[in-house]
Amino acid sequence: MKKTTVIAFLILLGWSSSLHAQTNFDPGRKQAIVSLALEKVKDLSKYISIIGNKDTQFSEAQRVMDRAEELFAADSEMGVSSLSSEEVTYYKVREYFERLMALNYDRVEIKWYDIHYVSDLEQQPDGTYVGVITIYQRFEGTSKDGMSYRDTTKKDITIYVKKKETQIAGRIIEFWDVLLGDIRVTETSA
Repeated sequence: MKKTTVIAFLILLGWSSSLHAQTNFDPGRKQAIVSLALEKVKDLSKYISIIGNKDTQFSEAQRVMDRAEELFAADSEMGVSSLSSEEVTYYKVREYFERLMALNYDRVEIKWYDIHYVSDLEQQPDGTYVGVITIYQRFEGTSKDGMSYRDTTKKDITIYVKKKETQIAGRIIEFWDVLLGDIRVTETSA
């Protein structure tokens, strides 16, 4: 776990005792949750770059895929689009990573930018809060034979903020955690 994620986790732990009685987050608590969500999205961006990089060893790519999967809620899907089709295809997270690693390019470069939180957290009947983070992804694949493809995709990432429990020194501690959900393609351009 990265140092910044651990710090955000500890901040959330410290606030957990008063959060559980609230139905709305005060601005400071909400900002801590949003920061944790953005940190997880940035981690995913790094993982995708490593998995897609043709210089990454297979064993390292497998390890990174395992780490990346931990960021997601069960059964989450990731959308894939291209300039040649208006159809968006969705894959389970692990399958998306495996397909990314197997792309038929000699060099793949994937960059995420303009990552921003765009929606308020909305409480669901089960107590989970749901929000959306929007990112732009620049994909570029090239082959030694001159084949080249590039596009920019706008994607919406669903986030889930859920109350969890852990035991520390015999005490049950409640805290809020963020999981990523489906990643929906909303726009693809050259």
